[in-house]
Amino acid sequence: MIRFLIALLICSSTVKAQSIKLEGAEIKSLLSGNTAVGVRDGVQYRQYFALNGNTSLLTNGGSLLLGKWRVKAAELQSQMPSGASWRGWFVMQYAGDWFWVSKTTPPTIFQVIEGKKLGIN
Repeated sequence: MIRFLIALLICSSTVKAQSIKLEGAEIKSLLSGNTAVGVRDGVQYRQYFALNGNTSLLTNGGSLLLGKWRVKAAELQSQMPSGASWRGWFVMQYAGDWFWVSKTTPPTIFQVIEGKKLGIN
């Protein structure tokens, strides 16, 4: 029995993490009413995704940008500022971390904080 448990532990620890692409409903659930926090192009940011489709983006040392967000199929789309062209990202999860992924940029890690938390320390 002990050998079986040791073998099971060894096998389970060698399983590789897989990336998971979120579907539309999963993206909405993850972001709605919450704040994404990360670093993009070397600049720290926080972006709040309001339930009504509005979004607020604050960068370290920058000003507050207001825009819109939506989910189409399995893609988060953001319009910053309102009226500009919509830009899209896929949302991936890998090894417990969240990533923005687009067709033109490498995967960018971010965290999700519950609620509206725009203050940057």
